[in-house]
Amino acid sequence: MSIPPLAGGTAGPAHLRPLLDTVLTALHDGAARRGGPLPAGGPDTVTHHTHTTTGPLIPDHGTGAHHALRTLVTALAEGAADPAHPHCAAHLHTPPLALAAAADLAASALNPSMDSWDQAPAASALETALTTALATEIYPHTPRPDAVVTTGGTEANQLALLLARERHGPIQTVCAANAHHSVTRATWILGLPRPVVIPAPRGVMDPTALHDALTTLTGPLLVTATAGTTDTGRIDPLDHIADLTTTHGADLHIDAAYGGPLLFSPTHRAALHGLHRAHSVTLDLHKLGWQPASAGILAVPRHDDLAPLHHHAPYLNADDDTDAGLPDLLGRSLRTTRRPDALKIAVTLQALGRDGLADLVDRTVATAHHLADLVDRHPALDLHDRPTISTVLFRPTDADDTTVATIRRTLLTQGHAVLGRAHADDRLWLKATLLNPHTTPEDLQRLLALVTHAHTGATTEGSTPR
Repeated sequence: MSIPPLAGGTAGPAHLRPLLDTVLTALHDGAARRGGPLPAGGPDTVTHHTHTTTGPLIPDHGTGAHHALRTLVTALAEGAADPAHPHCAAHLHTPPLALAAAADLAASALNPSMDSWDQAPAASALETALTTALATEIYPHTPRPDAVVTTGGTEANQLALLLARERHGPIQTVCAANAHHSVTRATWILGLPRPVVIPAPRGVMDPTALHDALTTLTGPLLVTATAGTTDTGRIDPLDHIADLTTTHGADLHIDAAYGGPLLFSPTHRAALHGLHRAHSVTLDLHKLGWQPASAGILAVPRHDDLAPLHHHAPYLNADDDTDAGLPDLLGRSLRTTRRPDALKIAVTLQALGRDGLADLVDRTVATAHHLADLVDRHPALDLHDRPTISTVLFRPTDADDTTVATIRRTLLTQGHAVLGRAHADDRLWLKATLLNPHTTPEDLQRLLALVTHAHTGATTEGSTPR
């Protein structure tokens, strides 16, 4: 049996090229077979079809590279919830840019491991330049801001709480009812007290309630604010919150995993005013940054703020190697082996520039407002509120919560649309999280037609084209 070829080295590209052709054909064929935003039939049907079409995953005798790629990639694409489809709009699940996916291929082929310089010489230099550039976007007025690459908002929020704990000891976290679930989970992982949760009327943190909490609570405090909630996309009053934390001597972390990329838009960055006043900021570019997962960032205003993450392992960052000038990478993450996710982000930023990124953000926000307009004018639909970023909540006018949930599951089972669900104002709403800058007004009209047909029961399997 011949030894399978490798992806790296000078011969690697020649070995990859025919395999990529097979993969790309399989991606096309799987998407064509699916014919919509997700496969029809629900979990049992999809699971059965996937298992029967892929065959045994560990056969006695291998099927060969092209057959395995063609079989498994086609099955995965056919059974995917495809965020590139305009009716796949449930979650902060972005359709990645082709150029970012291409860069991710290069990262996989080169396979640098970001835990020691001798495994990632150029990749470590690129990551340092990228994290510095992104940190400077968030903290433009500090002399040496810094950031680390994370797997997403959850890890970044956990790191923020860890850094606060290392600054102050067993710190008490204060957040609003709109905060991401990862904040509470991070306090559990880190052995911290459960967060004090204050009200979030109208979907944002209540400054009066925050003032009362900061006045009453004792000991070191960390306020966690949100710039872009997962349910409605709302942004807390960041400047007001920063004023209160300054007055009461509390630290401030801002979870801007969703809303952070508004910084790239001159039209919309004012919504993040006050972001730079936080002790740490979460940013997630596999949301409103169109990156393949994962592409998270935790930024801090001073490089030395990351010092508590330092860790020593002699085989990776021996003291004499560090003294001799080899960069110490272990303090850049709680993980050891990690991918060079900085590459795809850097390629995207350089390729599009500030104006290109601004255009993507502006188009996406405008699409959400157009959907809100369509809902507002629709006689059979209710709009919850105007979108803050790109999330739109709506529901049929005369539907109860059970019917709303049923509509969502019906569309999923039929394979017609992927919509989320969110509770607001004591009611259940359908949630459209729009992240596809290619979505057209006709796509949006079609989406609303699917919802109203599902509500009236007029849609039956196969009666409505996908």
